[in-house]
Amino acid sequence: MAPRSKRNDSPSEFASQIARELDDYSAAHSTRSIRSNVQELILIDDHLRELGASLIPGDSGKARMLGLLRAYERCPLEARELETVSGIGEWARRIRELRVEEGWPIFSADTLSQMALDDPAEATEIEAQAGFSISDMPEESYVLLQDLQDEYAAGAWKLLNSLAKQNISIKDRILAFLRANVGHPVSGEQLRYLAKGKTEWARRTRELRTEEGWPVQTRLQGRPDLPIGYYVLTEDRQAPSHDRKIPDAVRSAVLRRDDFKCRWCGWARTDAHPDDPKRILELHHLKDHAKGGENTVTNLVTLCNVDHDDYHAGRITFPETWP
Repeated sequence: MAPRSKRNDSPSEFASQIARELDDYSAAHSTRSIRSNVQELILIDDHLRELGASLIPGDSGKARMLGLLRAYERCPLEARELETVSGIGEWARRIRELRVEEGWPIFSADTLSQMALDDPAEATEIEAQAGFSISDMPEESYVLLQDLQDEYAAGAWKLLNSLAKQNISIKDRILAFLRANVGHPVSGEQLRYLAKGKTEWARRTRELRTEEGWPVQTRLQGRPDLPIGYYVLTEDRQAPSHDRKIPDAVRSAVLRRDDFKCRWCGWARTDAHPDDPKRILELHHLKDHAKGGENTVTNLVTLCNVDHDDYHAGRITFPETWP
């Protein structure tokens, strides 16, 4: 392993010293043994790493990489750039700690690419907010999508690591993590960590919402307040089986038609409060599914969870003129 590099307090003078060392190497390499040349290059390489570590303030490689990412928020940086300013050999592990354990919204090209492949609409939303094309990201690169640390993530790390080690399906790991963090956003990087390198995590997360009825939302799925690249389980309950097959296009059209508000009381996600039992928006069938009602825009209206429950409990009735 390469030695840990320290910052140099006089980078300009140090750069001149390295230039002289390179000149000396060029002048004498043909007269030295191979091993002597190797040893000389090791010294020069160590000095170059020390110079790289002097470009960004910070007492550790992790701090310097974070400094570079924060200086270039929403700008993809190649792995070699981060390695250069880190001055450490284990830079990749430190990047993982920043994004998975410490809650910095740092996303790898791999993670964003997997999200884009699974849901092109989500990818378009991410690109619109971030200002770059996911497909143009270098293969080994990282981007800080928002200069805001989620300090809650540090507390979730122990559970995340424990679930990753369990011999259960990827979908079950993701659901367990989401249910343990109801109402709190989790990043795609955290969910990818649960998949232990497998690429299907994004598809499994979507299936929890579209096929199994768990209210997992993103910016595009009714939670525009979420950071890009994040997911949230808004409530720890599964939708009835007949509500789980509403196509995303239909769901989106109904929400947009109703201006993302409850048609009965006008509640919107922006009105959410920790003390208010109204948590999420749901779609209600005007003609009951059991009586042949279809999952169509004209047969669905948007309701908050409280009014939806009240209707099915017989406490309120809706006008026949909806939608």
